[in-house]
Amino acid sequence: MNQSAVFIFCLIFLTLSGTQGMPLSRTTRCKCIQISNRPVNPKSLEKLELIPASESCPRVEIIATMKKSGEKRCLNPESKAIKNLLKALRIERSKRSS
Repeated sequence: MNQSAVFIFCLIFLTLSGTQGMPLSRTTRCKCIQISNRPVNPKSLEKLELIPASESCPRVEIIATMKKSGEKRCLNPESKAIKNLLKALRIERSKRSS
């Protein structure tokens, strides 16, 4: 191999070794697009999902599934009504486990 080929090879190698990987997607993948501030009656809930913040979505998400309609509603975790709902559900859960 001649000197110019070795020099080019070394130059390419040094350039590529400094390259960092890029994430496959630069967009966040949150499940909730619209967030509802409406209060929710605990008796009308079929299921309540609490999804913590992660690398794919930087915010906490709360998804409520309603009994009758099966509608899924994203709730605002900062809302006072939703905080009270979560507190009431925790108390109810602790009573059941006792």
